[in-house]
Amino acid sequence: MSSLFAFPGQGAQQPNMLHELPDNPVVHECLAEARAVLGEEVLALDTAEALQSTRAVQLCLLLAGVASARLLMARGARPDYVAGLSIGAYAAAVVAGALKFSDALRLVALRGRLMEQAYPKGYGMTAIMGLERTPLEALLLELNCPEQPVFLANINASNQLVIAGSEAAMQAVAERAQALGAGAAKRLAVSVPSHCSLLAKPAAELAEAFAGVELLRPQWRYLSSSSARLIQDPELLRDDLAFNMCRLVDWQGTLRNAYERGVRLHLELAPGRVLSGLARRVMKQGHVVAFQGTRLDSLDALLREEGSLDR
Repeated sequence: MSSLFAFPGQGAQQPNMLHELPDNPVVHECLAEARAVLGEEVLALDTAEALQSTRAVQLCLLLAGVASARLLMARGARPDYVAGLSIGAYAAAVVAGALKFSDALRLVALRGRLMEQAYPKGYGMTAIMGLERTPLEALLLELNCPEQPVFLANINASNQLVIAGSEAAMQAVAERAQALGAGAAKRLAVSVPSHCSLLAKPAAELAEAFAGVELLRPQWRYLSSSSARLIQDPELLRDDLAFNMCRLVDWQGTLRNAYERGVRLHLELAPGRVLSGLARRVMKQGHVVAFQGTRLDSLDALLREEGSLDR
């Protein structure tokens, strides 16, 4: 049986998420490297006020994911697969040994800044719960227009979908979706319209920055949350990371692929437990656990049971 290290995306951020990481030399080393690369105090990025910035959110998610994964790997953990939802893909690539942490920090800082600059206000993302994809896409086709754009952005589960676009358009879709039977519509803590064509231009700018960055073949199998497929070629991985901000996320498909490949331990790295809830819908057998809120010795035991911990 195999294990998957899953890294959350934007919306999973929490105030003090970096401060609440374990007091451990591995974590301290990650934070120190980030300080040196970025030239700033990264522990100032996880306040409630600072997390209003897309750049700060994405850097915090990268830091928390890499630090928590490296801590487990220092204790002997060896994942069979890695995957990350949106910005989580950068932590997955670092942990897989395909992207240097220092390069990831610079790229993610740029990624967040480009996204903020493209849509400083009036846009975002909304989760639609309890409505299937076909009727939602019909609504989007009807309501999307150049003045008030709105698109399907994430497939988290068959009846948990996320849309991205202008505030007015999302509100209109949410109201119509609930009239069609959707159980709820929840505005996410994301201030940009990710995973749709609205971010095609900043994605192209990020791709230019990626051109000078070395990527290696992943040491652990990397599952793309955009294509829901395995990527091993460094150039395909470069394209996947650079353009994932403007591509649909198929997290449900990614989880199904992992399960069909034999994954029976889904470990969600810091922060939060959002991905664990989604994984339980797909992982009918095995274990689903989150780093946050679980004792390290309990995680060691689960990894050992699944054969993902060096003895």
